[in-house]
Amino acid sequence: MSRRVTQQDIARMTGVSQATVSLVLNGRDDGDVRIAPETRERVLEAIRSTGYVADPIARRLAARHNRILGVFTYESVFPAGMGDFYHPFLVGIEECAERIGCDLLLFTSAPVVDGRRRIFHQDNRLRLADGCILLGQWLDPAELARLLDEGQPFVSVGRRDDAGGPVPYVGADYPGATAAQVRAAIDRGHRRLVYVGEGDTGPESHADRWRGFAETAGTDGRRLAAPDLDAIVAGETTCVFVEEFADGVTLAQQAAERGLRVPADLSIVALGDPTRSAPTDLDFTGFRIPRREMGWQAVEVLAAVLEGRPGEQRILPCEPVEGTTLAVARA
Repeated sequence: MSRRVTQQDIARMTGVSQATVSLVLNGRDDGDVRIAPETRERVLEAIRSTGYVADPIARRLAARHNRILGVFTYESVFPAGMGDFYHPFLVGIEECAERIGCDLLLFTSAPVVDGRRRIFHQDNRLRLADGCILLGQWLDPAELARLLDEGQPFVSVGRRDDAGGPVPYVGADYPGATAAQVRAAIDRGHRRLVYVGEGDTGPESHADRWRGFAETAGTDGRRLAAPDLDAIVAGETTCVFVEEFADGVTLAQQAAERGLRVPADLSIVALGDPTRSAPTDLDFTGFRIPRREMGWQAVEVLAAVLEGRPGEQRILPCEPVEGTTLAVARA
């Protein structure tokens, strides 16, 4: 045959129904309907002789799942210089999706409103996928609440506050990792500590870092919204904790311009990996986020949700980085 062989063709060739052909292709019987061994072999022989290949869409529809997982990103995630923060997340997502036999669909048609992509719009295509991985520093709580209300399967990469109900996620232990760095600084004699960043005025990932810092530093710690070396020096600060890696690079450059040495005169701790390009020769003390593993486990959690199990909330440990930017405080 010059055209594609169909199940109907196989059925006509073997004198059975199309439903029987479908059962043979899927390697099963249907309840009380048993397929005689000779009938099964006749159908299999016709399949072999014609080179029939099952339509993947038809087979997936029969299984009630497309085996397509969506990835919705609130921010641009493709490589853009050295600050390629999202690439490891995507690697983990892809690797796990391949492992469980699913395809990925990256949603790119969502409109940008007030500088951010939005899931829900007049041409919402989320249901093209069985479920969706949500990726981004900031996720709209109203959209999360709507996803929960409508019962759309999804998992967030990153911890999220409740949004009308528990949000399934795979996050990083930012409070624990930050607290460990603060304790390390205190053990080295630092008593005047500054946190630079949004803290609890920002997304959950920033609020979690600030919580770990504030609870551990106590009255010895304070926060600045942006890197301000004048304010840091005026407060006789000896150690700075930066929410954004690039802010640490900026402070180090400002310190060098004033003749201050890092870490001899000012220690700097980076609370995570670069989210934007920030070239530097410094080996910052701090921690690494388990980005690849977070992506992988987000797919695991989503797969479990699609199987009817409750959505999980997982928190993974961060890896400490010794670095060279945290020194013993000057006496």
